[in-house]
Amino acid sequence: MKLHELKNVAGAIHRHKRVGCGEGGGHGKTSGRGGKGQSARSGSSIRPGFEGGQMPLYRKLPHRGFNRARFKDVYAVINVGDFEKLDASVTEVDAIMLASAGLIRPGETYVKVLGDGELTRAFKVTAAKFSGSAKIKIEKAGGQVVVA
Repeated sequence: MKLHELKNVAGAIHRHKRVGCGEGGGHGKTSGRGGKGQSARSGSSIRPGFEGGQMPLYRKLPHRGFNRARFKDVYAVINVGDFEKLDASVTEVDAIMLASAGLIRPGETYVKVLGDGELTRAFKVTAAKFSGSAKIKIEKAGGQVVVA
């Protein structure tokens, strides 16, 4: 099967509504816009939440509280096994070095190291957070864990 051989499922395609073409078409007279009023006029669109000039509900309700989502720290996550992709000459690992190696995005300063994968070389790893298994694997390979 090729893309040009694909057919729509029966009932998927509808004829577009032809409005204002007489009562027999089902959309005559007011063309599906109801009676008179703002919504019957051409170019009419009422913004969401508008209540005809009455004080809208979203302005009546109290807005209280504080949301910390805007200020939360976002951590770049990397696994211990990813350190094996680094050059053999590398012994010290930090966020700047990981970004230059392409393992995390540039500009990410907070890094969390997780324990997935195996480690065969010793690294001095500087990061914001470590999982328990990551600490064990790094130290078992003869490396050092530095919490920054």
